[in-house]
Amino acid sequence: MIAGIVTVILLVAFLAGTAWAYSSKRKDEFDAAARLPLEDQSENIP
Repeated sequence: MIAGIVTVILLVAFLAGTAWAYSSKRKDEFDAAARLPLEDQSENIP
């Protein structure tokens, strides 16, 4: 019984995290994070 409840809770948490990650509100932030490795490193050196 407890294993079933834990499974449902984890499934709901996974679906919520997936919905959050694919939310259109997060697109700009994730695009900026994806470009970080490609930016010129000399801009960040003081």
